Amino acid sequence: MSTRDEYVRKMQAKLEEWNADIDKLSARAGEVREDLKHDYAGQIEALKAKQAVARQKIEELQKSGGSAWEDLKAGIELAWSAVSEALDSAKSRFK
Repeated sequence: MSTRDEYVRKMQAKLEEWNADIDKLSARAGEVREDLKHDYAGQIEALKAKQAVARQKIEELQKSGGSAWEDLKAGIELAWSAVSEALDSAKSRFK
């Protein structure tokens, strides 16, 4: 298995982990006061949008050939960082 394939698998596993985290946050958002629900819904939608960008980057990586994946890796790392930071921020606000 190539390094690229291993990297893609790792990133796809992380996407699935984030899906579970977002689902948990969505469930908690349903339990908050009415005046906070709109805020929480906005945060969750922002998370989903960032996750979609990360998913798109992974798809681009899977389609890339040869050494081009190394060039794409930097963009993926930025997208990953954005999702991770947004998820951590949302988790801290949902406590």
